[in-house]
Amino acid sequence: MNTQEFKLRGEYIALCDLLKLTGIADSGGQGKLMIANGEVTVDGQPESRKTAKIRANQTVQCLGQQIVVLAA
Repeated sequence: MNTQEFKLRGEYIALCDLLKLTGIADSGGQGKLMIANGEVTVDGQPESRKTAKIRANQTVQCLGQQIVVLAA
């Protein structure tokens, strides 16, 4: 599994934006589709809310990619 770190600029980031900014999704729309299709987990749990607030110390997984979210 490929792991990358993402440093927050604020308190949280919307899940669909995180997928776009880390390059897992080509666009916000594609990110939302991946979430709707059940391809995304947050801290090991399936996440279906497209704009779920992802905060520091959470881990997001999608399509064999893992994102570790760090505080700003």
